This record gives sequence, C-alpha cells and structure tokens, in this order.
Amino acid sequence: MPELPEVETTVRDLNFIKNLIIKKINLYRKDIRYPIPKKIIKISKNQKILKTYRIGKYIIINLDNLYSIVIHLGMSGRLKLLNRNQKLDKHDHVELLLSNNQKIIFNDPRRFGLIDILKTPFLKNSKYFLNQGIDPFDKMFNANYLYKRISNSQSNIKAIIMNQKIILGIGNIYASEILFDSKISPLKRGRRINKGEAIKLLRSIKKILLKAINNKGSTLRDYSRIYGTLGNYQNIFKVYNKEGDYILVNKMRGKIIRITQNGRSTFYCPLFQK
Repeated sequence: MPELPEVETTVRDLNFIKNLIIKKINLYRKDIRYPIPKKIIKISKNQKILKTYRIGKYIIINLDNLYSIVIHLGMSGRLKLLNRNQKLDKHDHVELLLSNNQKIIFNDPRRFGLIDILKTPFLKNSKYFLNQGIDPFDKMFNANYLYKRISNSQSNIKAIIMNQKIILGIGNIYASEILFDSKISPLKRGRRINKGEAIKLLRSIKKILLKAINNKGSTLRDYSRIYGTLGNYQNIFKVYNKEGDYILVNKMRGKIIRITQNGRSTFYCPLFQK
C-alpha cells in the first residue's frame, strides 16, 4: 500500500498541473472501493486546478469552483501521466483530460482506492478526515503529543504508530524501519515507553519518512511515480522484507526476524531493539 512517502512523491510530481484546466473526466469503472460519484464529471469540467497537496495518505486537488477532488490510492493504486493520444492499459479506471493535452490516469488493479469530490470548505468535516491524527511534519507533532498518546496505551508500539487516529501516513513498511532506527521493539507496549524513548521515536519517524520522500518512495509491487519511474527507498531498507539477514551495528551482528502482528508481517532485530 502506498504510504506517506509515496503519496507525498505523487503530490510533488503533480505540482505542474497547477493552473491547468480539467477539460473532462472519463470514468471507465465504477465498482472500486466506493462508487465514484457521477457528479464529478459535471462539477470538474472546465475547472482550473488551484493546488495539489495531501492529507495523510489522501491526495487533494483543489478546483477554482470551491470543490476538491479527493483520491486515495488504496492497496495498489497509482496515478500515471500520459499524452492525450496514448492508449489506456488494463486497470486504468479514471481519466482526467488536461488543457495541456496530457492526462492523469488512475490505475488500480485491486480496486481498493477511491475518488470523490467534495466542497473544499468542508473537507476537514468529511468522513475521510474526521477524528484523524496529526501529520508527522505538522508543528503540532512533537514529543509531548506523542508521549501523551503512547503512555497510556496497552497496544504494541507498532500498532500505535500505524494508527491513523494518532499519526497520519505510517503503514507497515515504514513502521518496521522506524522502530529499527529508534531501537524500540515492535512488541513493546505503549505504556512501557518512557519519555526518552518517545523523543527517539519522534526523531526516527521524521528521519525515516523524510529519507523515503527524498528517495521517491518504495517500489515493491505496484507503486511507481506518475512518469512510470520507480521509487528507490526499497534499495536501502534496513529490516523490512529482510528475514534471516544479519545486520551490523556497532560491530555486532544481529539477525532479522519476521513475526506477525495484527495480521501483518513485522521485521525487526531482537538484539538491537528492546
């Protein structure tokens, strides 16, 4: 599933569409995660794009009629940039025709993504963003906030940092990498995390996510940038998907193991993560 770094990379790649006009939207499949509202065709037609940004893992495209297109990539979704005359591929479900004779394509083999259109002033009150946590790069995301949300929790720390009601954008891949960087075991309960560990965890969250963004995200299966190029962060994973490998830290070799937590694979090194 595309996580914060992949969504941020996609948003940055889309910056060029600012001030372009959406000439038309074509819907080729309606049975993805939620039905795509037909009104998106009429509301978006001939509207100027004012801004693209993200809220957590959601891509937002603001239009000049005070509506916004909301996109979630789900498990396998991605956006592609094509010239107007290029043919569509299998699983290309939505087509945004732009005024520069290019088009943005929403491709989603597993169909867990979503596309919606909402009134911009009411975005934060929509079902997608109610009761959400804080973005890792928001000024409000600090050690006090993190420690407060962690310290009374009986959940394991991996589940806590993946909880979108606490922190936005962290998924399974980066949770393993973040916890290795902070030297915290994914099995450790939130209530057993002290303030010093919370500070280290905060630093690791920002560090790993920023490093992944700078490497254009991670390509494991479906994700690629809008131009078709791949992310690079998968080439520098420390523990994710490295079961059985050994890692050297301070001249000590630790073995990476895989466990299952909440139905998801977790990779970590018990020697270095306590």
